[in-house]
Amino acid sequence: MFRILCVTNRKLCKGDFLIRIRELAKLGIPVILREKDLTESEYHALARQVLQENPELILHSFVYPAQELKIEKIHLPMNLFRDLKNRDCFLQIGVSVHSVQEAQEAEALHADYLIAGHIFQTDCKKNLPPRGLQFVEEICQSVKIPVYAIGGISSENIRYVQDAGAFGACIMSGFMQCESITKFLEDFLCESDPKN
Repeated sequence: MFRILCVTNRKLCKGDFLIRIRELAKLGIPVILREKDLTESEYHALARQVLQENPELILHSFVYPAQELKIEKIHLPMNLFRDLKNRDCFLQIGVSVHSVQEAQEAEALHADYLIAGHIFQTDCKKNLPPRGLQFVEEICQSVKIPVYAIGGISSENIRYVQDAGAFGACIMSGFMQCESITKFLEDFLCESDPKN
């Protein structure tokens, strides 16, 4: 089954951020708490709040808060993953990659899954050209672990991401800005291949 992950950006969020996290949890959508503007202590405080709404939370980049809060899932940029010590503290480690070489390195270092991007044009990366569907396909063919695509993915193009071999997709602004998470998710699931 094609998987959908939410990557957060509370600055884009319509309405109450914690309520939105709670709604995502009720629908079984895994959430990666990616709030890049926060210091470690600010992130730690936010993670503590968010954890009460979603016990399956995945933290992003900050290892110490994850260990302190006993959160066993973390997502890391490649440079932080290379330097990570005490990997046994985590049941699941995801890694962001931007090339086939990084994907293969992350797999060799025992990453559990990869996020590859950005695939389509997106406001989050306004000045960077997208890497496109061929990039997703090359990453998926180069490794055996699950690959999630990220960047500009919508209900109009998600089928192409799936056809390129991705295990799933990461959505940020769509989940943060939609009026109804349930309706938004239904549109995505209708467009993904029912065979998977």
